[in-house]
Amino acid sequence: MSWELTRADLPDLARGAAFLGTGGGGDPYIGHKLVELALGEGSITILDPDEIADDLFVIPVALMGAPTVMIEKLLAGHEPLTALRHLEAHYGRQADATMPIECGGVNSLIPLLVAAQTGLPVVDADGMGRAFPELSMETFAVYGVNASPIALTAERGEHIILDTGADNKRIEQLARALTVELGGSAAIAEYAMTGADVRRTGVPRTISMALSIGRAIREARAEHRSPFEAIADALAPTLYSHVRELFVGKIVDVERRTEGGFARGRAKLVSADATDTSAFEIDFQNENLVARRDGQLVAIVPDLICVVDQETAEPITTETLRYGQRVRVLGVSTPALMRTPEALDTFGPPAFGLTDAFVPVEELS
Repeated sequence: MSWELTRADLPDLARGAAFLGTGGGGDPYIGHKLVELALGEGSITILDPDEIADDLFVIPVALMGAPTVMIEKLLAGHEPLTALRHLEAHYGRQADATMPIECGGVNSLIPLLVAAQTGLPVVDADGMGRAFPELSMETFAVYGVNASPIALTAERGEHIILDTGADNKRIEQLARALTVELGGSAAIAEYAMTGADVRRTGVPRTISMALSIGRAIREARAEHRSPFEAIADALAPTLYSHVRELFVGKIVDVERRTEGGFARGRAKLVSADATDTSAFEIDFQNENLVARRDGQLVAIVPDLICVVDQETAEPITTETLRYGQRVRVLGVSTPALMRTPEALDTFGPPAFGLTDAFVPVEELS
């Protein structure tokens, strides 16, 4: 069933999006404020993917670039809509709806910004089921939708249309290089598809899920209940039903660099328990990719590795990790369509140069 998202929902949605971003996807606070300004007292129609027409023309929109750059180089606000308009002009057809390409971080909010500016509805689905660093790492791509053609727009008005046919990896490479030249971030419109394609290739109801997670954390804190139990309860009826606490401790070192359009690095933690001498490490590329305790694998991409505040469960993105933070690290299982051999070839461990085989987080101790 379709539903209306209002200004009052935005803080919860941003919080849940930051959680699902598993450290990446950009700072949702920026997107939250842009949508809030554009929306005013209005509302945005959110469409259930099971109810949309087969021939609905959907154009997803997003931001591309390193999250560290996006904090320093804020959007003017017009860029995503401009990218959408250029891709519509290329197709000679107006979009009937828009949609996120990922359900984590700022990119959960960018389609809502366009919706607030245009009145377009937003489909409650996405193509990553979390956040990934490359635009080719999409369930859309895994199951047969092409990213090409793609429209890129920067804040100074530059716009580019790229078309590599069915080569999604090549369009990621070209778009990434252009994004670096455009100052490290750009707005994009891509993966244009039909409603039938959305149902076949998308991860369903992830906007609803992000909103539910964010609301659960807020309400649990207000009622002095465990926000971590609230997260697990919110996820239990979804396709992300397994939640495991991986570590509780303090960040003692963060290595971070912006390289090739990505924020790459490693966070090192020690236990909050003085009698526990174990060491914990998380490697990230925009998003958290792999977590190890004393060198032993405890969670790995595409499953979610979520770093949150130790007491409040407020999500912490990779660009805001810092020495001394007290945190909990949670592992969350991903849906079956993100664990197929085809999906793991696209965004599993080998896609990031990791030598570890994928093991579901619920099977790791």
